[in-house]
Formats: sequence, C-alpha cells, structure tokens
Amino acid sequence: MAFPVQRMRRTRRTAPLRGLVRETELSVGDLVYPIFVAAGEDVRNPVDSMPGVFQLSINHAVEEAREAYRLGIPAVLLFGIPEQKDEAATGAYDPEGIVQLATRAIKDAVPELVVITDVCLCEYTSHGHCGVVEKETGEVLNDVTLELLARTAASQAEAGADIVAPSDMMDGRVAAIRSELDSEGFHNTPIMAYAAKYASSFYGPFREAAESAPAFGDRRSYQMDPANAREALLEVELDVEEGADIVMVKPALPYLDVVRRVREATNLPLAAYSVSGEYAMIKAASQNGWLDERSAVLEALTGIKRAGAEIIITYFAPQVARWLSE
Repeated sequence: MAFPVQRMRRTRRTAPLRGLVRETELSVGDLVYPIFVAAGEDVRNPVDSMPGVFQLSINHAVEEAREAYRLGIPAVLLFGIPEQKDEAATGAYDPEGIVQLATRAIKDAVPELVVITDVCLCEYTSHGHCGVVEKETGEVLNDVTLELLARTAASQAEAGADIVAPSDMMDGRVAAIRSELDSEGFHNTPIMAYAAKYASSFYGPFREAAESAPAFGDRRSYQMDPANAREALLEVELDVEEGADIVMVKPALPYLDVVRRVREATNLPLAAYSVSGEYAMIKAASQNGWLDERSAVLEALTGIKRAGAEIIITYFAPQVARWLSE
C-alpha cells in the first residue's frame, strides 16, 4: 500500500501512540555504571575532561555503588588507581589491591549489586601499557602477560567479583583466565570479554581518569584497527571458543555497525561500552547549549540498544536511571 492509503504519521500523532508501536525500549536494567576507585582516604577528585565523574576512594565508591543500586542500576564496573605502580603491575593481582578492597567493601554494603572488575594491567604498570614490556625493544609481550592477567582475575574473583572483564586485548587471555578461575574453584564466575576493542581516539578522557596513558608509543599493536569490521567477528569467535560468557564491543557509537554484526554472529549476551570520549562530547556540547543533554543521551543509548547490545556501559547511568524513572 502507498499514500494516501498508507499514512505513516497515523501512529506518530500522540505520545501514547508512539509508545505503543515503539520497537526499542531503553531500560535501567540495561545499564552498567563505571566507577574509578582511587587509593587514599576521603578522595573525591573531579576528572576535568569528564564533568560529573570523579576518582573516588573506597568509602565514596561504596556510597556511589549504594546510590546506583537504589536507582535500579544492576551493575558497576570497577577500575583501580593504585597508590604505586611498577613494571610488573603488582597492584593488579595483589589480594589487598585497590580493586580487590573496593570489591569486598561494595559487596559487603550492597550484596545484590553485580560487581564487574576490569582485568588489565595498564592502570598498574609504570609505563601504562596493558602488558609486560620487553625493555630492549619496547614490545608488549603477549604470552608473559597472560599469567599476570589470569592471576589478576582470580584475585578479583576471590575478593567477590561477580564478573571479570579482561580489557587488555592480548591473544589467548580468555582461555588463560578461564583456566585459572576453574583451577581456583571459581567455575561460576563469568567472563565478560572486551572482544572487539578498538585503538580509538575516544579513550582520551578515560586515560586521565584512570591515570593510564602509555608513557611511550601507543596500543595499536594489540588493540584493533578502527578500519576493520570482519576482524571483530574473528575476535569474538575466538573469545567465545575460549570460554567467554559475554562479549563486548568498545567504543559504542562509532562502531554501531560492528555491534550489529556481532549481534548477528553470536547468541551470547552482547555489551557495548559508551566510552569516555562519547560522554565528554555530549557533556561539552550540552554545557555550551549546542545539544539538549537528556534527549541526546537517551537517543544515543537507545541507538546502541537498537544496534543489538543488551548491556550498555555508560558514565551517564545514574542520570539515565533518574530520567527513566520520571
């Protein structure tokens, strides 16, 4: 049928009609809230490039987690900022490391909240890379790094993490982590793999927040080339074969085509990380009066869900939860 018999505007006339035929519904249950946990007492350091985001000491991180749970947000994702860093990233797998301590504190305070822990070395290495570096060449050593990542994941599971999330992009890290978790008795701890993580320009504000910028070079030898989409499907396939329970695409908005292709390629739960640069752009534009923050955020996150992601990691999570409850 064509116009005038078919009139598409008939179901757009009123808000109730639009709601009745709406295909994609964003829910607070879709959201994961990232939190930066810093060593020290009573720390609440604002991140200049991410207005509204803070580095938080454990006491404030617990308060933030408790508020997230009150708002209906089902999960938080923890990133650690240790007091000291070294070439071996010892703070990553220290049983008394910042993420391990924060995990215990949050699980004690809010047992029902899902705590996801980032498994990577970049926040803990003195050079800022995601793995062990060969001093003579500056090369990030893949296989040596796997052991440290596995130890990190096991220590986080021991601390009470509900999900571990390797973000390093070393080859074989999901299999190494699954083996270590199983050997330590954590058979039921899921792995949310950063399966398709691109070497993106949109991570800049995160590196300020996590204090994890590389001291030399870049991460293009292990993170994905932004030009590649088929490669993402291979990365996902490999992570699934190695034992991933959830797969992720990162960033989200510049890679919605990849989110869609991954959704069509696997039946595993799919996460998409709306990264710091996406957050900062909307914040900056709204503060300058160029965008309406609320409508822009909800449109962006709905687009991520429409592309196929069931799980959306976003720094806007508390604001979105409040908006959706109105």
